[in-house]
Amino acid sequence: MIIHLNLQGRLVIVIGGGNEALKRINSLLEENCQILVISNELNNQIKTLVKNKKIKFKKQKIQNSSILSIYKPYMIITTTNDKKLNQKIINDAKNKKIIAYSSDNPELSDFANPAIIDFENTIQIAIFTGGKSPAMSKKLRIESEKIFKKIITKEDIGQIKIQNIAREHAKNTISTQNERKMYLSSIMGDKEIKRLIKDGQLKRAEKRAITILRDWK
Repeated sequence: MIIHLNLQGRLVIVIGGGNEALKRINSLLEENCQILVISNELNNQIKTLVKNKKIKFKKQKIQNSSILSIYKPYMIITTTNDKKLNQKIINDAKNKKIIAYSSDNPELSDFANPAIIDFENTIQIAIFTGGKSPAMSKKLRIESEKIFKKIITKEDIGQIKIQNIAREHAKNTISTQNERKMYLSSIMGDKEIKRLIKDGQLKRAEKRAITILRDWK
């Protein structure tokens, strides 16, 4: 089972400042969560994220799990080279009902990180081995991405963006779910909207979708 957590506005702590931490930070940046990195030192890429105020940083050498009580995060991710420390933090986090992930021990963690194929932050396809083989997940992601790039078009991505906007407007206008489904289906099949999306005119496609909604009966 693959589940996407809603982390919006939540505090996520990443312990460690190396390449593994950077991978986890990058996967969190689009989640609109608060990211706090705690480490004795940072690599250059993470320093840039701190400088650009994408994430927060506290310089501290972690020796125990006291940060869990101090910050009370929603999620904690450990990426240090100290396996015993990682395990201690993960165990204590679980006791405090904090979602926990250890990069060196996916089996102990509350979740595993799939290899993601991302299309403009609009479509995400996960390759997941349940933590059994991250290396194979990565290999299959690279091979699958070539195939999906031939299947998923710019028009598909544009249609999703229009559908998302139309759906939000429809929630305030159309009272029943079945009617909203019918409206959104009509948007998907509208020839004018398809043409505008194909021509890259998303704003005009959006206006067309809203016009259809205004005339919807």
